[in-house]
Amino acid sequence: MATQRSSRALRLALRQASAPHVQQRTFVSAVKAASRPAVKQTAVSSFVQQTRGAKTVDFAGDKEKVYERDDWPRDKLLEYFKNDTLALIGYGSQGHGQGLNLRDNGMNVIVGVRKDGASWKEAEQDGWVPGTNLFDIDEAIGKGTIIMNLLSDAAQSSTWPHIKPQLTKGKTLYFSHGFSPVFKKQTGVEVPTDIDVILVAPKGSGRTVRTLFREGRGINSSFAVFQDVTGKADEKAQALGVAIGSGYLYKTTFEKEVYSDLYGERGCLMGGIHGMFLAQYEVLREKGHSPSEAFNETVEEATQSLYPLIGANGMDYMYAACSTTARRGAIDWSKKFKDTLKPVFEELYDSVKTGKETQRTMEYAGRKDYREAFEKEMEEIREMEIWRAGKAVRSLRPENA
Repeated sequence: MATQRSSRALRLALRQASAPHVQQRTFVSAVKAASRPAVKQTAVSSFVQQTRGAKTVDFAGDKEKVYERDDWPRDKLLEYFKNDTLALIGYGSQGHGQGLNLRDNGMNVIVGVRKDGASWKEAEQDGWVPGTNLFDIDEAIGKGTIIMNLLSDAAQSSTWPHIKPQLTKGKTLYFSHGFSPVFKKQTGVEVPTDIDVILVAPKGSGRTVRTLFREGRGINSSFAVFQDVTGKADEKAQALGVAIGSGYLYKTTFEKEVYSDLYGERGCLMGGIHGMFLAQYEVLREKGHSPSEAFNETVEEATQSLYPLIGANGMDYMYAACSTTARRGAIDWSKKFKDTLKPVFEELYDSVKTGKETQRTMEYAGRKDYREAFEKEMEEIREMEIWRAGKAVRSLRPENA
């Protein structure tokens, strides 16, 4: 695809790259800046006292409340959780990222995993100390006031009969995915009725949660309340969302979180995009194009050039940064792709909402040979020509030379 950038877009990009960094914008200030016309800046000397709290932001005409990290500064978090022990159960991707961020934020957090297992050893490598802030699961739950269940969905189901009796009145149960309580018929996770049950769902992997926190940015997250016994579940979820490293949060429900999450993962985020990559690559190869050309035109240019433009400035900016030929063809064909794919997405959403996807997940994860079966699938993907070609292409990037 031709990617000749317009001079206007190029000048803007160069100005942005060379501009001195003064202060990182908050989410709300970025939204406001994007929605107002550019004006000539003049030097002024003024001080504006900001009043923190929930902000109402116009999302394309739909007004929603957004909660920012600045609503919960570190001293406020420390005061709010001064009498709490956050017991983080499980040390997988989310457990790793959220746990280390909580620790860096000064929270009284402990980790609960199977003693001497792989997660225990990984936690030790990350500086968690046995007997001080690293315990087996039962002991961690006993010590905790806020129980952060970050085990895998399948593990939450299998361990629930043992964990539930330990969730006594006065504790708070925290999830980062609505999967277990929403699909309780399949998972068996029926939460106690006398405790707060809340959720904070980072919109990315636990590794991204950690990376963005260390960069001083913070991931965007949703939060929800499943059960409010104390009357404080909502603010508790907001505070925990900031404590784990969120930059801003928006409110949802457990049901909407899990429906959108399962739907997105199977669609544009992972499954759908992989399917499109494969289809485009295979047609190019069948028409006589080389593996390097097919990969560059399918994956490399998308991930290294065009998708970052969309992420930074939007689809319209990406179109403006490309040649007229590319722009015209992309706009025309996007309508055909949408019309063709929408029925597939309708089918996918129904499959999620009815629990078919949950049942499939539980059956697959419950197999004794689950890990071996998963590795076999990963090996098949690794051995696909497209991804073998990709490995060679990545090795040619200047930063990898």
